[in-house]
Amino acid sequence: MIYGYIRVSSDKQTVENQRFEINNFCEKENLKIDGWIEETISGTKSYNKRELGRLLKRIQKEDLIISAELSRLGRNLFMIMEILNICMTKDCRVWTIKDNYRLGEDIQSKVLAFAFGLSAEIERNLISQRTKEALARKKSEGIILGRPKGKKNSPDKYKLSGKETLISELLSADVSKRKIAKICRVDRNTLARFIVNRLDE
Repeated sequence: MIYGYIRVSSDKQTVENQRFEINNFCEKENLKIDGWIEETISGTKSYNKRELGRLLKRIQKEDLIISAELSRLGRNLFMIMEILNICMTKDCRVWTIKDNYRLGEDIQSKVLAFAFGLSAEIERNLISQRTKEALARKKSEGIILGRPKGKKNSPDKYKLSGKETLISELLSADVSKRKIAKICRVDRNTLARFIVNRLDE
């Protein structure tokens, strides 16, 4: 299957220019588009929340996605690399017209595959390292990590910890639970469970 992928970021932009470019390219290369994917959405949105995400789930080996340029796939390098990595894993080809980019079985694609894998591993290591450093810093500052032990330390109590006096005073003043929940910035059900648990203590 050959897919033509078109994305514009606002209603003011037209898909016709990209469609013309892709059709013109296919005519020269003697190719025929089997299906079009057109969407009006920002390229900063995750591809999983776009039509492109649905396309990536159904593509198969030797399918071809043609787009006007790489920036149509995503607006940042890591997103584009992730998309291309998915296509590479599924042995799907990606061609762009303006960039003259070809993702396939050539040496360039194999080099990219190595780069994608390496960058993903580096990113995972950086995240892990940042997390460890943040936890170590908090520990050195005397901050107790995690929630306090004990069955009374429910998620509801944890959210409203330190607001017992305020809630009691508001309840005594006949303020509705809905308003109290709004004041405390929690869900009304969270507040109700907290009140029951507090009264049981």
